[in-house]
This record gives sequence, C-alpha cells and structure tokens, in this order.
Amino acid sequence: MTKILSLLGSDHDLAKAIKQGDNKALNTFYDKYAGKMLAICKRYLSDGMIAEDVMMEGLTKVITKIDKFSFNGSFEGWVKRIIVNEALMKIRSQKNNEVDIENVAYALPVANQGDHLEAEDLHKMVASLPDGYRTVFNMYAIEGYGHKEIAEKLGISEGTSKSQLSRARAMLQNMLQEIEHSDNKQIKRK
Repeated sequence: MTKILSLLGSDHDLAKAIKQGDNKALNTFYDKYAGKMLAICKRYLSDGMIAEDVMMEGLTKVITKIDKFSFNGSFEGWVKRIIVNEALMKIRSQKNNEVDIENVAYALPVANQGDHLEAEDLHKMVASLPDGYRTVFNMYAIEGYGHKEIAEKLGISEGTSKSQLSRARAMLQNMLQEIEHSDNKQIKRK
C-alpha cells in the first residue's frame, strides 16, 4: 500500500485516481480509510455489524459521489463528513423503532477496574450511553459540531441537543466516580 500511496502522492491525487476509475486507487482508498471510518461508525452505532454496513455504504457513496469533491479542502475531512452523515441517517431510520430515551432506565456497564483508565475503557463507557446521548456526545465532543448543526442534522431542537450532551456528561461522570469508588475499595482491602 505504501508503494501505491507514494506513486499517487497526496489524498487529492488519490481522489483524482478514484475519479478516473483506477482499481489500485480504490484498493488504496479502502485500505487507508476503512479502519478509520469504521471507528467513526462504531462511535455512533452500538451494533458492530450495522456500523460495518454503514461504513461500507459510506465508502461506496464516496466513490460514487467523487465528482462532487471540490479538491479545495481535505479529502479525508470530506470522506469523514459523508461517513458521519451515513451514520446519522441510519440512526434516524432506526429512531421510529426505538423507545424514547427519556423514559427508559439504563444499566450502564462499568469499565475495567485497575490503576488507570485505558482508551478502550473510555470507548466502552461512551458506547454504553443511550443512543441519543451517545450521538450528541460524539457529534459535539468528538466531531466538533455545534448545537445548532447537531439540531439540524438530527431533527431536534438546540435545547434537546444541549440537554442530551449535559446528560451524557453526567452519566460519564457517574461512571468515572463509580470506577474511582470501586478502586478506592480495592486499595483499602490491600
């Protein structure tokens, strides 16, 4: 893959090669972006199989819509925006089949106990948030969207976006406190 990337040069060159239908460029594109984009999908969608499907749909959309890439900005940023939009569309399509998150009590798994939190533990904590909270948290804290943009993309009010972010943060703080509390108990036992 590195050899192909060095032959193609920048991401813009990769995009141009994809636009021309170069199969090696398509393989390089997939190798370079599939892992990153799957990680993004998994932040939004708790089911790994659905996240993988959404990632594939998003990458396919990138290839079919490559003519719309303006070559002015970051190719990776453009790809990422398409993937996030695909994940949000999937969430919206599932929304009709889900129970309102305001009326459900959730049992939240606690991260692995130990001397410190690992990135994997933090990922599990965010993944354990209810869908609406997790989506708003990811869009705001990870992707950098503002509440107005989140509200527009999800079809909710800005107040709901702010409320869900606040509740997501509170749930994460509670999980962290629970971990700290259980760690303190273990230290006292030793």
